[in-house]
Amino acid sequence: MPAARGVVSTPVVRQDERAPSRTALWRAGEAAHARGEYVGQESFMRAGEIRALAARAGIGPGVSVLDLCCGVAGPGRMITAESGCRYLGVDGSASAVQTARGLAGGLPCRFEQAHVPPLPDGRFDVVLLLETMLAFRDKAVLVEAVAGVLPTAGRFACTVEEGSPLTPGERALMPDADTVWPIGLAELTGLLRAAGLAVTWQEEWTAAHAATASALLRSYEADAAGISAAIGGPALADLLRAHRTWADWLGSGRVRKFALVAEKR
Repeated sequence: MPAARGVVSTPVVRQDERAPSRTALWRAGEAAHARGEYVGQESFMRAGEIRALAARAGIGPGVSVLDLCCGVAGPGRMITAESGCRYLGVDGSASAVQTARGLAGGLPCRFEQAHVPPLPDGRFDVVLLLETMLAFRDKAVLVEAVAGVLPTAGRFACTVEEGSPLTPGERALMPDADTVWPIGLAELTGLLRAAGLAVTWQEEWTAAHAATASALLRSYEADAAGISAAIGGPALADLLRAHRTWADWLGSGRVRKFALVAEKR
């Protein structure tokens, strides 16, 4: 999986460190969100936004859902529990997939370790890509792969960081800058259209995600000692630097945040 759902530089931890890391970051994540809005997501989305996007994509009982770059699948597990969909989460990290399986409990979720593209074989009613579009440099190949697993009237639901390419100076600011590739909204819409996908809904979430980035930054700073003990000082420094940068870029409009649904025609 591209690092940390694309937008947050959540550090990679060793197998025996996953539990303390998850506990430390979960504690900070809960503190940064309003009650009920944190479900273990590795992103700037709130639970209400995840539900809204799932509803716009028509996720419900029996709907087959492919969640790309799912991480530990906080959003995917919530969607499955609340909608009754048939869920497959895919991620390139073996530890993330193992953690997701453990956290899923008795939910009817399946998980596979794989780097995308290519995508798993089969057809899916909905493909989700939450907070990770940013990490794919070649978005045309990604969009074509998504279109290839959708039937007619299938939906692609995603979030996207909209903006011009980063300058060398901006890349120097961001940890894991090789996973930070904004795209213009018109360009993305054109790529979707070329792949046979028509945007049926979109909404801007820039202000909300700027506020979430700032809240997470404050929460991480407040619990710096506990987080550093779990993941190490250098990883904490990268985490703080990434959130400062995103709070600035989203707050200033350097990068705008959109959610959209596109339908296969």
